[in-house]
Amino acid sequence: MKKQNDVPACGCNVIHEDTVARVRAGLTQDETLSATAELFKALADPTRLKIVNVLLLAEVCVCDIAATVDMSQPAVSHHLKALRAARLVKYRREGKTIYYSLDDEHVSNVFYQGLLHTSHE
Repeated sequence: MKKQNDVPACGCNVIHEDTVARVRAGLTQDETLSATAELFKALADPTRLKIVNVLLLAEVCVCDIAATVDMSQPAVSHHLKALRAARLVKYRREGKTIYYSLDDEHVSNVFYQGLLHTSHE
């Protein structure tokens, strides 16, 4: 049985120039990859994923998020700040209450794709 970190090595020392050129032409720009890495960093915390999960189900205020995930309001606010900075959540004010929701459908797509990937064998 192979260990998970065993990576098969290529026994070939020939550079396939046509493949390298084709792949280089299609590579995503470094700035875009950096921004995408920041997105994944924001989602790399289980608590933030739990908050995203809550927001998939409803638009809610910080008090309701805190009650749902059994955390203090300041802790939830801290996580929401990081999610807002990554443009994953947005808010709207209604009187004194601020309601949070997912920024757009891409956030739910990323969340669900992550769930699908981790649950498939």
